[in-house]
Amino acid sequence: MKLDRLLAKHDSIGRSQARSLILAGRVRVDGEVARRFDQEIDRFAAVELDADLIQSSSRKLYLMLNKPLGVVSATRDAEHLTVIDLITDPDRHSLHLVGRLDRSTSGLILLTNDGRWSKPLMNPATKVPKVYLVETVAPIPAHAAAKFRAGFHFATEDIVTRPAELELLSDRQARLTLVEGRYHQIKRMFHRIGNRVVKLHRERIGSITLPADLAPGEWRALTPSEMSGHATL
Repeated sequence: MKLDRLLAKHDSIGRSQARSLILAGRVRVDGEVARRFDQEIDRFAAVELDADLIQSSSRKLYLMLNKPLGVVSATRDAEHLTVIDLITDPDRHSLHLVGRLDRSTSGLILLTNDGRWSKPLMNPATKVPKVYLVETVAPIPAHAAAKFRAGFHFATEDIVTRPAELELLSDRQARLTLVEGRYHQIKRMFHRIGNRVVKLHRERIGSITLPADLAPGEWRALTPSEMSGHATL
């Protein structure tokens, strides 16, 4: 919302009068005198008119969670435990998920209430890498890596998956790096090579890695370096 509209809405004055107050230097945003009446104001900005607080600033939250199996990647669900249910922060209901994992997949989930921060991480055009540890029911053939790099045609969406990097760790285990996240994509890709995924765990999103000491079901705030790391993706 623009600053003049916020003032007009709060004090029930016209936008013309609101603009006059701003140009007179009587309005502060985050402690600084505002000079532009068209300045965009989000809920994280503190706005003052003279000595009166017009809007207090909301807390910004940037969290990571080690999602256990069986937990739903949603903010609410009538039947199942959700990732939000695992967060104990008092402002947890302001959070949204930065990408999702299905119930049978464990690992790194990011949560925030800052849409400007999460937008680049969620935008397919930025090609943010997501890294998964995959276990399969049958041995993974040596030629699988070339097939994952070439991409698979999904007839339902009529698309070819973007190149993915498959690193074989053992005969039934691999590390897979994707830059997209289509419906059950990893399971469908392995199905194309005649195999079935029996365990799937997300280790990393962009430059943010799930730490080994964060147990399933536990969460913590991101560090400053983790928060800023996605800007260089």
